[in-house]
Amino acid sequence: MSKLANMMDADLSGKVCLVRFDHNVVKKGVVKDTMRIDATIPTLLHIYKKGGLPVLMTHVGRPYDKKTGEITISEGDSVQPIVDYLYAKLQLKGFIPKCEAAGKQGIIDLSPIATGISKLKSGAIDFVYLPNTRWFYGEEAKDDSADKLAKALAQYADLYINDAFGSWQAHASTYGIVKYLPSYAGLLMQKEVQSLHSVLQPKRPLLAVVAGAKFDTKIGPLSSLIKIADHLVLGGVIYNAYLCHKYGIEIEGVAAEDIAQAAKFIADSAEHAAKIVELPFIVENQGIEKRSGFKVHNVADLTAGTKLGYVLDVSAENFSDAKLVKVFKEAGTIFVNAVMGYTALFPEGTKAMYSLIDACPKATKLFGGGDTIQDFKEYLPGVFSKAQNDPKYYFFTGGGAILDAIQQGSAFGMKPVEALIEK
Repeated sequence: MSKLANMMDADLSGKVCLVRFDHNVVKKGVVKDTMRIDATIPTLLHIYKKGGLPVLMTHVGRPYDKKTGEITISEGDSVQPIVDYLYAKLQLKGFIPKCEAAGKQGIIDLSPIATGISKLKSGAIDFVYLPNTRWFYGEEAKDDSADKLAKALAQYADLYINDAFGSWQAHASTYGIVKYLPSYAGLLMQKEVQSLHSVLQPKRPLLAVVAGAKFDTKIGPLSSLIKIADHLVLGGVIYNAYLCHKYGIEIEGVAAEDIAQAAKFIADSAEHAAKIVELPFIVENQGIEKRSGFKVHNVADLTAGTKLGYVLDVSAENFSDAKLVKVFKEAGTIFVNAVMGYTALFPEGTKAMYSLIDACPKATKLFGGGDTIQDFKEYLPGVFSKAQNDPKYYFFTGGGAILDAIQQGSAFGMKPVEALIEK
């Protein structure tokens, strides 16, 4: 059986430990949610306990333009708010090396990192936090510049720890670097991988709830998920595209390519199509700027060729329907990677669904994805607070990572995780 190289087995004493976290929680220069930072604190504290010297790194935002190849560096994508939070939370003093950008190429010269390492070894600071990894030239590259960056980063450390479960893409700082340093899985990484078995080998029946803004980003995981799930509920634009295809209606904002992807998904999953649990009541709104002239439609009443405005939610009444409630209440496992609509204007559908899930005592409840968890926390704070101490709940730090693992059929199929398997 596959086994991850465990940081608990590593000799950290006096070693510079380069640690990749998923602290992608900064928006416009502000930490929006501390959950992903807090989840990695046990790994950080263990490094201190074993005498290690931590050099931390994460990506923030999407400063790399894939079309032009240019990297935009701005204070809004800085790791400074994370460093400030760690000081406020743990009274640990951090240092960010002053790596200057080489124009639109991003950061090429890593030599300022050496200054941070010297401060760390002297005890002047408690940790080094590298600049946003996506500011580095080569981080997301597909050519040899990714390997050059990985090798350059490795020269400043004695070993590498990956605790960034949510950063599932094979980038220089999550994957390439493993070639150049002894590498281990952090405590959170191990916990998340273990918890994934509850999705891939669930207590039956498995009810999966998945939503998204684009069908093409979810079609691969959905095609795998519908095979292992007993029931599948769709939301967001994914559900709208499904409705357009199945019922021949038009919904504002649903692109032709999304409908084509929905058609492909249904065709490829024909033998499992009966697993899809439809939500009959949808909420149409005039525009996406404000709640305006909205109305609830029953999909069964819509004829082919019907044109609707923006469908921004499913109605809360869906989740009091006896047939749907039965599906939820009988579930042994409920996996949720979804908000039901555009919650900034219409949170009612999502709130009703989360409330129903909370009222399912038999089910193991697995939540993944930043928006999913953030909306749960915002709209049902009391329920969320209670859920954090309920062993029936588990909150993953990365939604995309879970979907990638589902598509691969194993947590060990994710490239950064695969690189950490003991050979």
